[in-house]
Amino acid sequence: MEWLERMNRAMDYIELNLTGEIELSEVARRACCSSHQFQRMFSFITNVTLAEYIRRRKLTLAALELQNSETARVIDIAMKYGYESPVSFARAFQSIHGITPAMARQDGVALKAYSRLSFLITIKGVDAMNYRIETKESFEVFGMERVFRIDGGGDAPNTPAQFWQQSHANGEVERLAANAGDLPRFVSQDSYKVHAICSYKNTGNDTFPYMLCAFKSGTSNANGYSTITIPAQTWAIFPSEPIAWDAFGGTIETLYRRFFTEWLPTSGYEQVDGMELEIYGERAGLHSVELWFAVRKI
Repeated sequence: MEWLERMNRAMDYIELNLTGEIELSEVARRACCSSHQFQRMFSFITNVTLAEYIRRRKLTLAALELQNSETARVIDIAMKYGYESPVSFARAFQSIHGITPAMARQDGVALKAYSRLSFLITIKGVDAMNYRIETKESFEVFGMERVFRIDGGGDAPNTPAQFWQQSHANGEVERLAANAGDLPRFVSQDSYKVHAICSYKNTGNDTFPYMLCAFKSGTSNANGYSTITIPAQTWAIFPSEPIAWDAFGGTIETLYRRFFTEWLPTSGYEQVDGMELEIYGERAGLHSVELWFAVRKI
């Protein structure tokens, strides 16, 4: 299938360049998506970050070379796989294999091997996955916006979760809710006033935008906030079951993972620039979330 072919083309590129420079923009180009979108999909599907996968593959091949060559110097192998010094190579090598590079040449030593990943269709679907496809006209949202690095670096808050925590603590979420105004008719009227939107514009290969947002209406007060226009889109919408608050984080993660691993590879759709909405709500004392993914037919 086309989705699988794209993902495997990206993995082919990584494998062919483990001893050179791996351009994340080129990885994403081969998968026909943005860099942030590819890395996000990869992490949900494999439970490991793309950077960590590349590191494991490099150190797997480095260990094989150490075992199979008595003449190659450790420094040469370190440089081959992108390490600038024997010290940094030894530290990374030991974190994976539990021994130093020099010890890898000893008889009977135990090493770890991480194989090249390939994407395949697996048989799933025992549990039904509720979703609907809806086309929405253009709408506006406004709120507090941040640009985050994909690797989680930078100044705090450096993740969306920390951004939520900070914004609750300083009262910004409550202030935004008070300024939100009426909910639009195209969302459940049980929804909260404050939601989140991700990847609604291009901020560079290694970053992504994230906004704590409210829907803009005639009764909203958007003064002092960033406002963005979401163009008319087709959305794949995945609602959760009603849940208690302590299950909220795990439920969202499960919905994301099932979208990427079960629905997207077999649906005949692809994501549009990675754009995602998280719509939160409450009914009868229980919480809910809907994940909206902008999609188009392949």
